[in-house]
Amino acid sequence: MIALLARLHVAAGKEKEFESVMLELAAAVRANEPGNQLYTLVKDDEGYAVMELYDDDAALAAHGASDHFKAAGGKFRGLMAGPPDLKRFEVVG
Repeated sequence: MIALLARLHVAAGKEKEFESVMLELAAAVRANEPGNQLYTLVKDDEGYAVMELYDDDAALAAHGASDHFKAAGGKFRGLMAGPPDLKRFEVVG
């Protein structure tokens, strides 16, 4: 399994709009990607992150190629303060 932690940089004042778009994407991922086991938006004092868990590289590639993921890209325009910081992990157990 592959785990990702995507730290997201949201533009000031755009948090509610971002949450709406992100939660819509998360619902689409859960409903349409059988190789995805977790896709959850979380927040701490540093901002937002998405915790992701995929069965394998093929499932991760399918996520990036999905219509709902591509469509979400345009919805994030103007909401982000920079590109995400991605950290990839291999699940040990």
